[in-house]
Amino acid sequence: MANNYRNIGKLVAVFGLQGELVLQHRLGKKTTLKGLKAIFIEDKKDEMLPWFVESTRAKSAEDLYIKLEGIDTKEAARRVVQREVWLTETDFAQFAGASAPISLVGFRMLDGDTDLGEILEVIEQPHQVLCKITLEGGKEALIPVHEETLRKVDKKKKEVHVELPDGLLDVYR
Repeated sequence: MANNYRNIGKLVAVFGLQGELVLQHRLGKKTTLKGLKAIFIEDKKDEMLPWFVESTRAKSAEDLYIKLEGIDTKEAARRVVQREVWLTETDFAQFAGASAPISLVGFRMLDGDTDLGEILEVIEQPHQVLCKITLEGGKEALIPVHEETLRKVDKKKKEVHVELPDGLLDVYR
């Protein structure tokens, strides 16, 4: 995926009869995305289409109602339900909560003094967060980050320091 977009969630439902949608997001804080001009929906692989935002209002910490330009009926809204939603890197930086796990994408992951690689994707699960990295040799690895493995997050240096159990990376080698 192009590096200048960040996935923030998906359109999960149609709300009402005027084409309003429910956007379930992973920005880590309640937000109305006030001032956001457009969201992006992947139309074809690696092809982002902008949808202009008419209005938004908060529903809960993870959900907000969003009205997109050109979607004025329940039927039109249904066509974009279940689609992933992306923001530009600039908008993402403005709206993501500092502690949101997805804000770790692009950070380096370090186990002690060993640089394991750049965090390419963050997968949130109920009891842990998995960070996808590419190890030397090109193999992808999913590294669990939770209270037992996480040592510190250095936002200035863009580093995530972990202490992984012995043998965890062996399964990828």
